[in-house]
Amino acid sequence: MRIVGDIPHPNLKITLFLHDSKYSVKFESGLYELTYKFRSGDAIDSVEAIKEIVDARFIAEAMEMLPKMHQQKLGGIGRFIASKSEEEFEEII
Repeated sequence: MRIVGDIPHPNLKITLFLHDSKYSVKFESGLYELTYKFRSGDAIDSVEAIKEIVDARFIAEAMEMLPKMHQQKLGGIGRFIASKSEEEFEEII
C-alpha cells in the first residue's frame, strides 16, 4: 500500500492510498480512523477521481461518524468495567 495523495482539511487528516488496484481514503481524528475503499474501474481510475468523490458533503458525513465511533468505544469500555467490578466481589450470604 502506498500513499498517493491527501486532501487538506482543518480538522482531519485525509490520506489517499493505492493497493492492488483499490483506492483507500483514510480519515483520522485523534484516536479514531475511518477508511473507505474504492475499486478501480472505468470511472474511478485516478487520484483526481477520488478527490472528486470525496467532496465537502462526503467529508461532512464522514465527520458525523467519528463521534458515533467514540460513543461506541465508551459504551464498550463501560460494559467491560461493569462486568469486571461485578466479578471482584464475593457473594455474601
